[in-house]
Amino acid sequence: MATKTAAARAAAKTATSKRANLTIPDLVLLSLLSERPMHGYEANLELERRQVRDWAGVSRPQVYYSLDKLAGRKLVRVTEDEGPLAGPERRIFETTAAGRKALADALEKEDWATQRERPQFLTWIALSWQARPGVFQQHLSRRRDFLKKELAKEEETLRAIRKEVGHSFHEAVWMVSLIIDQFRVELRWLDKLSREIHHRAPARNK
Repeated sequence: MATKTAAARAAAKTATSKRANLTIPDLVLLSLLSERPMHGYEANLELERRQVRDWAGVSRPQVYYSLDKLAGRKLVRVTEDEGPLAGPERRIFETTAAGRKALADALEKEDWATQRERPQFLTWIALSWQARPGVFQQHLSRRRDFLKKELAKEEETLRAIRKEVGHSFHEAVWMVSLIIDQFRVELRWLDKLSREIHHRAPARNK
């Protein structure tokens, strides 16, 4: 009995370890393939259509790597195979019950809600006191132009999403709405920096 108990604990530990090291691409694919079975290339096309790469780092090669990895762990299964030599771009995959459980378990982790982002532009701001004269204003202008273009793109995306889902109470609507609000806040903040830059001075109390 003790041997069986130890074996059960070891199996549970192995299963937990496998769930723990699922990557963002793994989780995105588990979610996508829960909707309906897809070829690997179709999954890639759908990720592009939904502009998933704006909020999750999932490259085209990662999709195929993740599909093989998830299939090996029986978190997705092949529902149709076009031959023994067919790669993940030609096989049709769907999420298994074990895959849906692994995804749900991963989504319960606390660190989804307790981590801070490290925006590259803020890193640049921190180091910018060593930039050459005029570079600060140039980069503020570049950042402002970039944000305005991105804002226009996201506003168009939001209109398309609302048309597709038919209402405003959908996770995609909430996500894009947040991005739009963040862009608008940062644009106001950039205007404030432009007005205050001539007051810039080193720290007085060190």
